[in-house]
Amino acid sequence: MGKLIYFMLVSADGYVADEDGDFQWGEPDEEVMRAINDQTRGIGTYLYGRKIYELMSVWETDPALAEDSPQAAEFAKIWTAAEKIVYSTTLTEVTTRRTRIERDFDPAEVQRIKEASAEDLTIEGPTLAAHALRHGLVDEVHLLICPMVLGGGLRMLPKMRMALTLRGERRFGNGMVQLSYAVTR
Repeated sequence: MGKLIYFMLVSADGYVADEDGDFQWGEPDEEVMRAINDQTRGIGTYLYGRKIYELMSVWETDPALAEDSPQAAEFAKIWTAAEKIVYSTTLTEVTTRRTRIERDFDPAEVQRIKEASAEDLTIEGPTLAAHALRHGLVDEVHLLICPMVLGGGLRMLPKMRMALTLRGERRFGNGMVQLSYAVTR
């Protein structure tokens, strides 16, 4: 059975985007991209909301991104090879291969996908992840904390109580810190 991992880049005060929706402050360097690649290499399926899917789809639709660096090329390869499920009531078509649209987030179906998967899954985007967290579907929370305080914006975690057990930590030369937690049930 695969684990469902919630992974996001986040400001030091817990936001994934500022009040204007900007997230460019969290751009990873090569060292951080290598760590992201190491983490995502074992992901078989990405669960996305529409906004995150549209943001991430460029890894397949814009070949110039893969030309930025060896780590970017590796990430594009990893991302393109995985299955993608996009939860959206407004998206009418997808622009990437191995991608399907689901109109509703069905917790029982996500649990079935986890149970049937030999690889881990990731859920990205705070709105979609909040549904999975509230239904007890998330097994791990991975944060890539950027040395930036935004003071407001789109929070990574919903307002709820959740116990976490630290599984791993890593510091990077650019000041970012990666924390991995198991969700304690």
